[in-house]
Amino acid sequence: MAAKKLSAKARVAARKQRDKWKNKRWFTIRAPRHPWNFKQIGETIGETDEHIMGRVYEMTQQEFSGDFTKMHVLLRFSVTDVVGQDALTTFIGHSHQSDHTRRQIRRYRGKVDDVVDVVTTDGYLVRLKPLMITERRTQTSVKQAMRAKSAEIIRAFAAKSNYSKLQEAMLGGDLETDIRNAVKSIYPCRNVVIRKSQLLQTGIVTEKGPTLDEIHAEEARKDAEIKAKKAAALADSGEESQEDAPVEGNLLAAAEAMESISEKEEVAAPAEEAPAEEAPAEEAAESAESEADLMKLKKDELVAKAKEAGVATSGTKADIVARLLE
Repeated sequence: MAAKKLSAKARVAARKQRDKWKNKRWFTIRAPRHPWNFKQIGETIGETDEHIMGRVYEMTQQEFSGDFTKMHVLLRFSVTDVVGQDALTTFIGHSHQSDHTRRQIRRYRGKVDDVVDVVTTDGYLVRLKPLMITERRTQTSVKQAMRAKSAEIIRAFAAKSNYSKLQEAMLGGDLETDIRNAVKSIYPCRNVVIRKSQLLQTGIVTEKGPTLDEIHAEEARKDAEIKAKKAAALADSGEESQEDAPVEGNLLAAAEAMESISEKEEVAAPAEEAPAEEAPAEEAAESAESEADLMKLKKDELVAKAKEAGVATSGTKADIVARLLE
């Protein structure tokens, strides 16, 4: 009996357990301050700030910038700080979708890939993986020369750039263009991309760009403008509907006025309007017949007619016919 009572109490206690979902709240995921300007990239749910720390959020570059050509590029952000309802992130790398990379590799093309670790001026350690697709199969010595040249370009660029500038050049295509121009003297390439990047170690966080308070104020201003425009549109539509709504007493008057206007128009319509309307149609038919007759003629005959009419004889038959009909 005691065991049964304990099990019953345990069941009752299990039923009375509080719902954990009620304690959770939504957080707005924001991109880094520079160069992304704390842009909203998504939302996540969590019970406390510690629960969402370290979460990784992925999105395509097309969703972020609206560029359709970047729909195969995946951006990865990791939550590193929480301020109120905002989850601040750090850009931890990107990657190209595997199916997009596979479509570029063919049997008679060459594939040259490499792994390059660089350190930026602000102390970020980043691993980059360039990929070069050559027009034809190449020798191993040529591939080694292309790898060495691309690594040299990447290290030289990172040595004079901070992490933000490296992100812009890597995702915008400037770094890929520099590599293509450097290796084309070794062997022509069909495509050059930075297919993957990975943040290995963070450095000094930059203070450039707008603050979070400024971003909140700008978003509040835009929301207020949108609400004001919606309210003005609703007000205008409401006034138009009130003005357009007819009174029952005016309905009969409006109907009688329309009938009287239609009767006056029928009486005042002249009887000779029909021939006047048919005249342009007859003229069009005559011009159409003459144009058809002219198009049936040979070009020599058309040239003779054009000389008689004193018009130019150059061009095609259609040009000569058009000049004759003018």
